[in-house]
Amino acid sequence: MTLDLRPFTGADAALLKTWVDTPAALRLWCGDAFRWPLDEEQLAAYLAETRTPARGSWTAWDGRGRAVGHVSLQLDLPARSGRLGRVLIAPHARRRGLAVQMLRQVLEAAAADMTLRRVELGVYSDNVAAVRLYERLGFVADDGPGAQEQPRVVRMTRDLQR
Repeated sequence: MTLDLRPFTGADAALLKTWVDTPAALRLWCGDAFRWPLDEEQLAAYLAETRTPARGSWTAWDGRGRAVGHVSLQLDLPARSGRLGRVLIAPHARRRGLAVQMLRQVLEAAAADMTLRRVELGVYSDNVAAVRLYERLGFVADDGPGAQEQPRVVRMTRDLQR
């Protein structure tokens, strides 16, 4: 299945509310960047942030016109680096390899279109599926600052200049 990444819109924000339907889902999606319950005010602020040069956010659409995922990339253009986050696959679309496709597209755009050299991320160590996904995509764990937090945050980095 081919995915089409489109810039995140206000209509997509309503989808996020349905996909992030528990406090645990919110934690896995964004750590402590948002508070429970996810509401219109927080999503409006997030949407406004995605319309600045500091962050790109996208919704992934399948070939049938259904939204199936979301991803965000916080940008530090002078340093040519980014921080991947807010990765989410819609509950109805999970376990089909869509996260790999979505993230590969974002990483390709980060390297080619944005000319980033490096992308980093933070993921909770108890989110084993996500840690394995990022490892498959070439991210390497870093035991630097934050490694002792509980639940432990695994900091991972990928060099895009291969």
